[in-house]
Amino acid sequence: MAITATLVKELREKTNAGMMDCKKALEETQGNFDAAIEWLRVKGLSAASKKAGRVAAEGLVYAESNGKVGVVVEINSETDFVARNDGFKEFVKNIAEHVTHSAPTTEILEQAYHKNPSQKVGDLLKETIAKIGENVVVRRAQKYEASTTSYVHTYIHGEGKIGVLLEVAAGTAAALATPEFKTFTQDVALHIAAMNPMALSADQVPAEVVSKEKEILKAKNLEQGKKAEMIDKIVDGQIRKFLAESCLVEQAFVKNPDLKVSDYAKETAKKVGTTVEIKKFVRFELGEGIEKKSTDFAAEVAAQVKGH
Repeated sequence: MAITATLVKELREKTNAGMMDCKKALEETQGNFDAAIEWLRVKGLSAASKKAGRVAAEGLVYAESNGKVGVVVEINSETDFVARNDGFKEFVKNIAEHVTHSAPTTEILEQAYHKNPSQKVGDLLKETIAKIGENVVVRRAQKYEASTTSYVHTYIHGEGKIGVLLEVAAGTAAALATPEFKTFTQDVALHIAAMNPMALSADQVPAEVVSKEKEILKAKNLEQGKKAEMIDKIVDGQIRKFLAESCLVEQAFVKNPDLKVSDYAKETAKKVGTTVEIKKFVRFELGEGIEKKSTDFAAEVAAQVKGH
């Protein structure tokens, strides 16, 4: 079969692969269009595997909600430049949409992709890496589903640097539609983004975190010369302060520091005529916990020049 320019163009439009790669794929498969797609895919997956070990700490945090189902995902790339790429953004949205339609938010790469069940999400990832040309990582995802008397809200800050997923409940379903309730959910999501609470309330802070903080405070107070017999009492007070600063409902509300977030919930409850309760939240910050590789750019350029 003749390899025409039209056929090469069609393959390029279908796969986003380079023109020369498309031509070679068709030549290698004797002009068989479907086989050429598979040839490019295999070639791309091979290239993707070489990129998989590279550190990816840039990218996007993306969240979306329809009030009843909400998701937040973090997808990492190696560079901020790629994070602004339309193809990367489309991949991020596709993953978020997949998470919305899937049950578990773990082992995502092994799941059948909801738009094309014959393909795994991991295959879609490898194809994206091949097209973009650098490592991409589906790092984490979370999904909330609301009850009949709760509302799921999302908030993105800083063009994809911080994402918040939040569920807030009311005593009646009617209250969910009130402007006051919707303002409350948006305000609390913004507060979470800004203040980064460790937990919803003190009872949700892991015991090992509190224990470690007590050890640090005891050592600090002893070093400052506080009397040994007073240490426990002093530390108890400091732990209470630590929990108040770390727990969402005890924090001073970012828009009005005279109010605790729990006080703001009570105020909103009076306005909507029923109870208002923050059920749970999650906050993703782009790249948090990823050790970024520091690069001496001048040395890198010098090394490349030396190699030529």
